[in-house]
Amino acid sequence: MTDVKKLGFRRKEAQSNKKPGLSLFMGISKNLSSLSQAYLITQRASQVGFDWPDIDGVLKKMDEEMEEFREAISLKNRKRIREEIGDLLFVLVNVARFLNIDPEGALRKTLEKFAWRFHYMETSLRKKGKSVHQSNLIEMDQFWEEAKKKRGRSKRYIRIY
Repeated sequence: MTDVKKLGFRRKEAQSNKKPGLSLFMGISKNLSSLSQAYLITQRASQVGFDWPDIDGVLKKMDEEMEEFREAISLKNRKRIREEIGDLLFVLVNVARFLNIDPEGALRKTLEKFAWRFHYMETSLRKKGKSVHQSNLIEMDQFWEEAKKKRGRSKRYIRIY
């Protein structure tokens, strides 16, 4: 069971949510991360039938949101860009829910992977007597690609927290 599913609502809250006038989202803690809140909100909405019938609907929504994001960028409207980033994150959480993947866990693994590759790049540069500040994007990218290839042989990532 994923961490997010363990955060589901308690029986008492579930029963109270069936009463008229109470929100289905009542009991979702504001102390949870935004990703976990989004997962639980979409999960509860789905439980009452407010959902796409299949993953294709969610993916089409993601394409729609990406197009709106691109438009906001072209207009250089920071308020709208921020809103569209939020919409993209929300739809990605919905994709994760549809595929039964914990978005917190997925992001955590990506952070560990990024940190491992960056550490590899830093270490490789130090061996050449350089720091990342003394390097350039081309050189850093070469080590980054090397790290991606080496990662296939090593299953360990560094912990960043």
